[in-house]
Amino acid sequence: MLLGLTTGLVVFIVALTGCLWVFNKELKSLVEEPFTVEKKDVPKVTPTKARLIAEKVLPGRHIHGVEYGGDTSPIEVIFFERKNDFYQSVYLDPYNGEVLRTTNHFSGFFHFVLNGHMYLWLPKAVGKQIVSWSTFVFLVMLITGIILWWPKNKKARKQRFLFNWKATTKWRRKNFDLHTITGFYASLFLLLIAITGLVMAFNWFAFLVYKGVGGEKSMYFIVPENKAVHSEVVGEKPIDFLIPKLQKAYKNAESFELHYPESDSSSIYIEISYDDEVYYNNDYRFYDQNTGEEIPTSGLFGAYENADASDKVSRMNYDIHIGAILGFPGKIIAFIASFLCATLPVTGFLMWWGRRKKKKE
Repeated sequence: MLLGLTTGLVVFIVALTGCLWVFNKELKSLVEEPFTVEKKDVPKVTPTKARLIAEKVLPGRHIHGVEYGGDTSPIEVIFFERKNDFYQSVYLDPYNGEVLRTTNHFSGFFHFVLNGHMYLWLPKAVGKQIVSWSTFVFLVMLITGIILWWPKNKKARKQRFLFNWKATTKWRRKNFDLHTITGFYASLFLLLIAITGLVMAFNWFAFLVYKGVGGEKSMYFIVPENKAVHSEVVGEKPIDFLIPKLQKAYKNAESFELHYPESDSSSIYIEISYDDEVYYNNDYRFYDQNTGEEIPTSGLFGAYENADASDKVSRMNYDIHIGAILGFPGKIIAFIASFLCATLPVTGFLMWWGRRKKKKE
């Protein structure tokens, strides 16, 4: 009980913020107007030109990549620096390169929610450890709680699976039932949420889960090196013709996010997204920056068509965590499970307080 009390506040905050984060895209769409441009029958601005334009808007900042959407979507040049907590985007007109707006992703209500969910609004180094280990303790308590709760006979089952309240039922009994019965029905989903959360929190936990389901590839995101020796490119650079080429090849894709090579020996990697709601089936494809030839990777994140069952399970982790793997109904389930999770520390505290008060009496 003492262990539950010490981690209960953390679980309460993480669960409530998780409820809000599940529907962050849907809620944003209610308050934000669609950001589109007029379609024109001219070539789009190349990644090389987009980079030059965006660097003038945010000079000295590291560009993570550039995203190309549909014909009416602006080009998004993404700036990201993990160490400096810098994450902004410069949006350009895809046909003339005009700067349309700049967005700071580390601001606003939902960033506040995510910061609480991941770090409890504390410094990252401290908050991440508290949230991660509290989630681990919660997982242990969830498993042991189910074992201790499980009814040992038929008579006990009637009292454990259904609310059997009468006019004379006291609040302590009602609180106990709320804690145990709702906790049981939510437990399967909470186990998935806790496990997928720990996969994102601890590298060692992610390794154990991946290897446990039969994974054999490297879990690191590996950007392979070029096959061709660096030389002066004559004519159009591969980095500038890859996006139009892929848009023709993958007409059902929603967006293409190109990442500029970090060095002369690094390949270009492009993330192809097919669905704005999930991430597991994204393609990660790598191309020689000198020739445009596709290069395979030995890492977990490559072309989705090359992923085996264990790879797919690992790649689904975030989508499972927020329920998106089952679409909108899955998000509703994740929301309800997270809300019930937030009630467990409250009802658990009331059980402890009631017993403590009873002893004093």
